[in-house]
Amino acid sequence: MSTQLQASRRTFLQAGGGLLLGFTLPGFGAEEQKRNEKPPEAAVGQATRNMTQESSGLEPNAFIRIDRAGAVTLIIHKVEMGQGTFTSLPMLLAEELEVDLAQVKLEQAPADNERYGDPLLGGQVTGGSTSIRASWKPLRQAGATARTMLVAAAAQQWQVEPSTCTARNGVITHQASGRTLNYGDVVDAAAKMRAPKDVPLKQPKDFKLIGKPLKRLDSPDKVNGQAVFGIDVRLPNMSVASVAITPVPGGKLQSADDKKALAVKGVRQVIKLDHAIAVLADHMGAAKQGLAAAAPTWNDGPNATLTTQTLVAGLRTASEKQGAVARNDGKAQEAIARAPRKVEAVYEMPYLAHATMEPMNCTVDLRSGLCELWVGTQVPALAQGIAAKLTGLPLDKVRVHNHYLGGGFGRRLEVDFIGLAVEFAKQARGPVKFIYSREEDIQHDMYRPYYLDRISAGLDDKSIPVAWFHRITGSSIMARFAPAAVQDGIDSDAVEGAKDQPYEIPNVRVEYVRHESPVATAFWRGVGATHNIWVVESFIDELAATAKQDPLVYRQQLLKNNPRMLAVLNLAAEKAGWSQPPRSVEGKRVGRGISVQFAFGSYMSQVADVSVSPEGEVQVHRVVCAVDCGQVINPDTVVAQMESGVNFGLSAALWNEITFEKGRVQQNNFTDYRVMRINEAPTIEVHIVKSNDAPGGVGEPGTSAIAPALTNAIFAATGKRLRKLPVAATSLKA
Repeated sequence: MSTQLQASRRTFLQAGGGLLLGFTLPGFGAEEQKRNEKPPEAAVGQATRNMTQESSGLEPNAFIRIDRAGAVTLIIHKVEMGQGTFTSLPMLLAEELEVDLAQVKLEQAPADNERYGDPLLGGQVTGGSTSIRASWKPLRQAGATARTMLVAAAAQQWQVEPSTCTARNGVITHQASGRTLNYGDVVDAAAKMRAPKDVPLKQPKDFKLIGKPLKRLDSPDKVNGQAVFGIDVRLPNMSVASVAITPVPGGKLQSADDKKALAVKGVRQVIKLDHAIAVLADHMGAAKQGLAAAAPTWNDGPNATLTTQTLVAGLRTASEKQGAVARNDGKAQEAIARAPRKVEAVYEMPYLAHATMEPMNCTVDLRSGLCELWVGTQVPALAQGIAAKLTGLPLDKVRVHNHYLGGGFGRRLEVDFIGLAVEFAKQARGPVKFIYSREEDIQHDMYRPYYLDRISAGLDDKSIPVAWFHRITGSSIMARFAPAAVQDGIDSDAVEGAKDQPYEIPNVRVEYVRHESPVATAFWRGVGATHNIWVVESFIDELAATAKQDPLVYRQQLLKNNPRMLAVLNLAAEKAGWSQPPRSVEGKRVGRGISVQFAFGSYMSQVADVSVSPEGEVQVHRVVCAVDCGQVINPDTVVAQMESGVNFGLSAALWNEITFEKGRVQQNNFTDYRVMRINEAPTIEVHIVKSNDAPGGVGEPGTSAIAPALTNAIFAATGKRLRKLPVAATSLKA
């Protein structure tokens, strides 16, 4: 990625006797740049005392502030939801700025879509495994630029050449004389200088922080309880509200007993909307009791007869129609018809909830001329926007105080719960914290779409695929969330992992059929990749079985011209001991499965060892993960994200589904929306390929690679091919 530094008073400011360096985080990694063929730009501006802005130049979406004490603060729009950005991002800055990591403090940027927007994601968004990919070059370049200016300011004071000075740990040293100055001593002088262009960056061999397994900076406060999540917020005279929403999409509130609710000790107020009710009280216990006493009833409306069966029937019918063409190499359908052998299948993946550990919540203080929100969100500017729209206030009168997120997974890319809180707050007396119960959280999620895929392949006389056809049918998240991303009927997210499947096949056609239903859908820790990788990798295993070939050998043949993918495949197989049978488990059938994927700029292969009891219970004993995510910033973060993704993905693949009956979601808690327990979690081994390529993403890939490794292992153990998830929905009894 080529990043240019440009002087502009707009982006490099002197503020309060210090240095404020502004720069853009374009969000483009090498793969994105290659596809778009437009190199991004980052701007670093020129100092000014009066902080006036010019009409030209790029708006910065990140800032470095260095004060006269030498304290370094990074102000950035990315959020921390457990993925490690609050450690890895300051590592990038500290590396080139030549300060200790402990010297860099992170300050959450306010909501401001224009100033803090990520051009790749189209706004002030944390998602898509882009935080490191977006920041890798600009953050380092900004740090190097600031360091160069500080050194130049010190050299000017000493009247020596800058090349005779060095910087380390925030101290500038003149080598010949041994004189030293702290960064804080020269920030005022540096702020008067023109920002240099094209400051060279360190070579990997010179890295002191990047690539090292450093401890997470946010962990101590999370362990000792000092970290503040959205659900922890407390304000003077604040009410706590328990919420109930119509259980059927499109339904309305029919009745509720206000008197009985208000009779509960501690209840302050009952607020009704056309589709929801909130009971406000001194504390959560009273609010929940008050809501139960109100006993709301509902008019189910037009979707009262909605069932999973009717939803799937609609998808199945839609899947029989030709879709928009996402990829069309050669003449796939004609080649399949002519091939000596044809293999075809239909795959289904269910609706999935996010089930974040911290349920949806938002605290609102709406008073004359001002609305303040305290929340954990991946999209602070969208939160600000929905509040402004609902209150009629200008954006600058809506303040968003963003906090740690107790799980995001894409759920907190949505602002439905924030909008509901603001609607209630318009009738509330004083500030209110609105909290979904676990039941409301699961039953009023915005779900990962239900997908139905038709896939077929034509094999030659050696059982090698000569043609591949894949039709994906499901709702379009992008059409709602980012309409401009839907081009020629193609939702780019819905086809990820299918359009760019990694195998060398001469004729490939991938289609997408958009089919909507009353069920609200949203991003889910990988979304398109989490479904397409499962379909592609399961079907490749089917082809290998048809060919009576080892699944590893079969993939190796088709990946011989894809060296990075082949390398992770071979590494995972080697570390898993593929050539040896899986360890036997008394009284159970055992199997081993493998998968590969390219998603979010990273290459990955996973191998799963499983056992299946005579009663059909599946246990995953071991998962080996090989990942090439380019240059690694903090290997501990990579390992943690792979472990997290594997366990998250296994929960979904083994047990999770959202089903509907009489318009209602049937699952309501962890009792029937099961999350993997500690004693059920497998041993996970992560092997990272050393690379100096541009970083790829790691927040989501681990989730999407595990499902096919799991189901392929189940096939190896039982001979039963799973084409529908979750696993628990299929009988695997011996």
